Amino acid sequence: MSTLRMIAVGALLHVKQLSRSPFEIAIALFVPVVQATLAVYLFRAGGEPDRLLEAAVGAGLMGVWSTVLFGSGGAIQNQRWQGTLEMIMLAPRSPALVLLPVTLATGITGTYAMLATLAWGRLLYGIPLDFAHPVAFPVAVAGCIAGLGMFGLLLASGFVLLRHANALANMLEYPIWLVSGMLVPVTALPGWTGPVAAVLPTTWGARAVHEAASGGPVWPALAVCLAISLACLAAGWALMTYVEHRARVTATLALA
Repeated sequence: MSTLRMIAVGALLHVKQLSRSPFEIAIALFVPVVQATLAVYLFRAGGEPDRLLEAAVGAGLMGVWSTVLFGSGGAIQNQRWQGTLEMIMLAPRSPALVLLPVTLATGITGTYAMLATLAWGRLLYGIPLDFAHPVAFPVAVAGCIAGLGMFGLLLASGFVLLRHANALANMLEYPIWLVSGMLVPVTALPGWTGPVAAVLPTTWGARAVHEAASGGPVWPALAVCLAISLACLAAGWALMTYVEHRARVTATLALA
């Protein structure tokens, strides 16, 4: 119970911290709206106005992914700038357990991206929010965000080793959401992207959310998303433990 309480309190603390960052607020306010607008016009230009709800949902998923990716990288960078990264590595708890609330907080903050794109599409473009599975849709979104938060821990573990984590985040943003089928179906991409997409939790999370919106088997895709995310959580935990051990052995804990 103490571990769960620590994760919950830590996630709440970091959500409050993100909500007070001018940069994070600007990104959260404008990026989802821009992505939703581009997605709507893209589908209209392609002669598929009946898929506008899919476009709005896909744009929302893109916003969630961007928030998790940049939030994970930015969180580590912020800890480094504030001089608290070394304290995290020296905390009595495992560093991975201390960083997990940070990545979960970025996913929770990303919920706004989904709500904003759906509201923007409804109010400005009149997109009917007729979800095929209205009960399963919020569950799929919540499961997808939880999965992305665990995936974010793996990313954050790698970001600890980099002085310029944001550069890696910039490189990963568009390829991941494209290969994951958040806006463009995976079947429309080259065949070699299939195996890459199959091992990403973002692919299965996006599929579960799209199935809940358009109609289809939601739970199998969501189960695979959470299973892969748990594997990412275990890998991130192991990587963070290795980083801590390496820093102690080589006396290079001062990574800033």
